[in-house]
Amino acid sequence: YMLPLGNIIRNHSINFHCYADDTQLYLSIKPDETNELAKLQACLKDIKTWMSSNFLMLNTDKTEVIILGPKRLRNAFSNDIEGLDGINLASSTTVRNLGVIFDQDLSFNCHIKQISRTAFFHLRNIAKIRHILSQNDAEKLVHAFVTSRLDYCNSLLSGCPKKSLKTLQLIQNAAARVLTRTRKRDHITPVLAALHWLPVKYRIEFKILLLTYKSINGQAPAYLKDLIVPYKPTRALRSQTGCEGGSPS
Repeated sequence: YMLPLGNIIRNHSINFHCYADDTQLYLSIKPDETNELAKLQACLKDIKTWMSSNFLMLNTDKTEVIILGPKRLRNAFSNDIEGLDGINLASSTTVRNLGVIFDQDLSFNCHIKQISRTAFFHLRNIAKIRHILSQNDAEKLVHAFVTSRLDYCNSLLSGCPKKSLKTLQLIQNAAARVLTRTRKRDHITPVLAALHWLPVKYRIEFKILLLTYKSINGQAPAYLKDLIVPYKPTRALRSQTGCEGGSPS
């Protein structure tokens, strides 16, 4: 029973997401606003009080904190966060959020490495039995165990360097070779085109465009729609009849 928890957090003006067995708090502050951490401390104190009065216990062993920002500022904030309301909140270098591994630099290198390990593990297993699988069955396995991992939350990888995306592209290339039984020395681009598979870079761009379209047309959650700011020119222009967006809020 966690319904009242949202009202407690809102009283402290802290952003949050609640899930079935997990609650996430997130706070955006400037380097000189360390006093804003007092809001987090007061919020945690009220949460502990509410949980105690309802015979619940905060699992401090599973409570994680990650600080996103330049390394110099992260170190400064780490000292201020560790002792909030007596809860052990030592900053973690990585945390898992809905299956995605976030690191302090938002490089997603750890997440990409995890995808690579898991995807190649499944590809090796599929390759071992590929000779007894029909094309249709093999395609289902590849989509279920490999390409689904490449597409999951891939919009977060927009802006990642080519080196990072190359790792994911190698996974897709290997999946296409296993599926079509293409030799290693054969070019993979025609194979991807024949399968109608967009390369990883363009799959990411497609996902962002899809989310943007849904946000503009009222088919996305409010927390996404609120990020889209319609562009309003200061004077009458021929282009103002189109659908253009400004910088995200």
